[in-house]
Amino acid sequence: MERQKKKVLHLLQSNRFSGAENVVCQIIGMMRDEPDVEMVYCSREGQIHEDLDARGIAFCPISELSVSEVKRVIREQKPDVIHAHDMRASFVASRACGKITLISHIHNNAFDSRGLNFKSIAYLYAAKKAKHIFWVSNSAFEGYFFHKRFQKKSTILYNIIDVTALYERMKEDSSKYAYDVVYVGRLTYPKHPQRMIQVMRLLVDRLPNVRIAVAGTGDMEEETKQLCKELKLDENVTFLGFMKNPLKLMHDSKAMVMTSRWEGTPMCALEAMALGVPIVSTPTDGLKDLVLDDENGYLSDSDEGLAEKLAKIVSDEILYGKLSENARQKAEKINAIEPYKKALLGQYYEL
Repeated sequence: MERQKKKVLHLLQSNRFSGAENVVCQIIGMMRDEPDVEMVYCSREGQIHEDLDARGIAFCPISELSVSEVKRVIREQKPDVIHAHDMRASFVASRACGKITLISHIHNNAFDSRGLNFKSIAYLYAAKKAKHIFWVSNSAFEGYFFHKRFQKKSTILYNIIDVTALYERMKEDSSKYAYDVVYVGRLTYPKHPQRMIQVMRLLVDRLPNVRIAVAGTGDMEEETKQLCKELKLDENVTFLGFMKNPLKLMHDSKAMVMTSRWEGTPMCALEAMALGVPIVSTPTDGLKDLVLDDENGYLSDSDEGLAEKLAKIVSDEILYGKLSENARQKAEKINAIEPYKKALLGQYYEL
């Protein structure tokens, strides 16, 4: 039976390229071979526009994430499905979508929705309106205060990446990088960049010549740079700012460090593993499903433990080789595109 063509509007609040934005680009990319699915990316105008153009993704900008602006886009685009990403976008979409099918997709473990508060109550309205809710991890689902009300319409959908496309994008960067350890991500409160710098100080104490790159920007950038100066790390740590394509930087390193307070299933971690880069991280949410100690990386809740494991990987070529190969193999197993596509199409088409 031939399927009726569906137009899906992906709604996001951020105008910069980061985790959730990367997931949406992956979704749109994997659906290109579906002739009866059309997808449009919708968010505030900004840096994201250039990233979408580079990927050949149709973009519909809004001046702000508001009910009136989303209604305007609905009138112009006439979508069959609104796929809203994270709680705020889902709430706005729920008030604007009318009878249009709403899919909500929660990409992180939102600690500010764990109690009875404005955010958890606001999302309650969106969750009731949504036909289905995708949660990036079990902890993200169970962390939401009202999650038990929505068990029947919820699915845990771990993020995946297209590994073949990942390597093609990496080839676009012909540079050679000489960093031992990299941090790739926003410099914001959830990522805890100050702790990352503290760990780097302990790492440098062990390996005085270690080379570290920080790729990312955010509202804690200046604070993070100042702490780096105070801890006398300027000769070891290089701040590269925002990188549109940090894949070659990651590939050329020996380890990626993460010190997040919370995560979903971070895209940068999936990318690092696919590129054979061992991850050393705090044991947060989705990382506990990806990283196995002494197999493809390390998890530790202490700064000393994180620094110790990073030093071992950087200084031991045999250990690095083992972790790197195991990371690649695990990435091959978890990044199965067809089951992921089937889960999404099943909700778009009510299969």
